[in-house]
Amino acid sequence: MFARVLRVAAVSLALGGAGFAALAQTGTTPPAGTGAGEDPVVAKVNGAEIKRSEVMRTIASLPPQVQQMPVQMIFPAVIDQIINGKLVAEAGYKNNVQNDPEVAERMKRAEERIVQELYLTKEVQKRITAERLQEAYNQFKQENPPQDEVKASHILVESEDAAKAIIADLKKGGDFAKIAGEKSTDKAAAQQGGDLGFFTKDQMVEPFADAAFAMKPGDVSETPVQTQFGWHVIKVVDRRQSTPPTFEEVQEQLRSQVSEQVIGELVEDLRSDAKVERFQMDGSPMPEQPAATPGSATPGAAPAPKP
Repeated sequence: MFARVLRVAAVSLALGGAGFAALAQTGTTPPAGTGAGEDPVVAKVNGAEIKRSEVMRTIASLPPQVQQMPVQMIFPAVIDQIINGKLVAEAGYKNNVQNDPEVAERMKRAEERIVQELYLTKEVQKRITAERLQEAYNQFKQENPPQDEVKASHILVESEDAAKAIIADLKKGGDFAKIAGEKSTDKAAAQQGGDLGFFTKDQMVEPFADAAFAMKPGDVSETPVQTQFGWHVIKVVDRRQSTPPTFEEVQEQLRSQVSEQVIGELVEDLRSDAKVERFQMDGSPMPEQPAATPGSATPGAAPAPKP
C-alpha cells in the first residue's frame, strides 16, 4: 500500500501536480540524531549530489497518510524515487527536451504561480496587524454572545412505562446515577451516571431541550420526555451562561478569517485599477449590454420606488 501511494505521488510530482506551495515547505522534522543546520549528501546519481533537504522537501509534498509515517521508514523509498527522477531528467536533457517550447511554457506558468503565492503571503503578513485581529475578535464576540447553558443528566429507556417506573423509584429516594448506569440505553452517558455535561438549547433535540431548559437545578422531570431516541428522565444539575473563548483560543481561526478578507480586498483593489477585457469562449467580443434608461427596470432588480 505504501509503495503504491509513493509511486502515485512520484508520478504526480513528475507531472507538476504536487503544488508549489507544498514543494516549498522546509519544516519537515529531520531524522533523529542529526544536528540542526546540517544538510548532508544522502545519495549521488552519476556524480550529482542529493542532499537531505531535497528529500525532506519531497516528503513534505507527499499525501498526508505518507507524511504521518516515521521519517526513518519512508526516507529510503523517497531517495529511490528522487534517484529515479534524476535519471529520467538526465535522459530528457540528453534528448534536448529542455529546448521543447512546452518546457518554457510550463516554466512560465510555474513561475507565475510561485510569484502569486509569495506576493499574497507577504501582503497578508504585512496587513494582518494586531489591531485588525483584535477587531476581528471583537466582531466574533458580538456575533457569538453568551448563551444559557444547562448541565443535565438523563436516563434513556425504550418505553414510557419504563420511564414512569424510574421516576417513581427516584421519588422514593432512588439514586439517579446508579439507575442510569443500570438501565439507561444511552451507554456512553450511563457510564457517567447519565451526565451529559453542559449544553446550549440548540445542541439538543427540541422536546428534550424544551423540558431541560424549563427546569431548575435539582429538578427531576415529573413526566417522561419523548424524542426519536426513546423516553427520557431528566435531572437538571446546574445552569450558567457560556463564556466566550479567549483571543488566544480562537487566534488561528481569526488569522485565517482575516487572511481571506485581506486577499479579497487586495484582489478587489487590483481589479479596480486594471483594464479587464472579457471575450466569449470562441474569442469573439462579448455582446454589449443595453444602457439602462431612467425608469427602465434591470432584469432581476427590485422595481424603483414610486414617488
